[in-house]
Amino acid sequence: MAGSPARPDDAAGAGEVQVWDPLVRVFHWTLAAAFLGAQLWEDPRALHETLGWIAAGAVAIRLVWGFVGSPHARFADFIPTPRGFVAYVRDAAAGRERRYLGHNPAGGAMVAALLATVLGLAATGWMMGLDAFWGVSWVEELHEGLAQLGLLLVALHLTGVVWESRRHGENLVAAMITGRKRR
Repeated sequence: MAGSPARPDDAAGAGEVQVWDPLVRVFHWTLAAAFLGAQLWEDPRALHETLGWIAAGAVAIRLVWGFVGSPHARFADFIPTPRGFVAYVRDAAAGRERRYLGHNPAGGAMVAALLATVLGLAATGWMMGLDAFWGVSWVEELHEGLAQLGLLLVALHLTGVVWESRRHGENLVAAMITGRKRR
């Protein structure tokens, strides 16, 4: 099963533990700023494209870090199987989901969806600048559709962060800034 659930004695224990390393945190906030900026500024075009390249570069680094990074940064720690995702969502709907130190299976699925969406945005944005795809409507429409999907995923992500923070009594935004969560 994806992720490392917090042990029951950890949840009751005092203190904090480092969960997200600096690279994960810098990636998270860089991607958030680049994505938001690209949504807000389609003009000037150069700024939009620069923000897209920053997002693409951040994702490329994160993909590598997902295989060689710290324990909670590794995809093996949090990308769920379909069965694990469904089981977690079912448990969460029933109010009996476990707390995870890193990403829970729903959060892991969201990370995968966001990374794939940003990669799709980068690819279609790059394609629109090529002679072969200049003015090709399906590429432009796919790029716009992926941007809309990205906004929907961000809204779902923020909803999940608020829900999970309230459900387990911890500030996940602060944890993504400091890298630390309670044991």
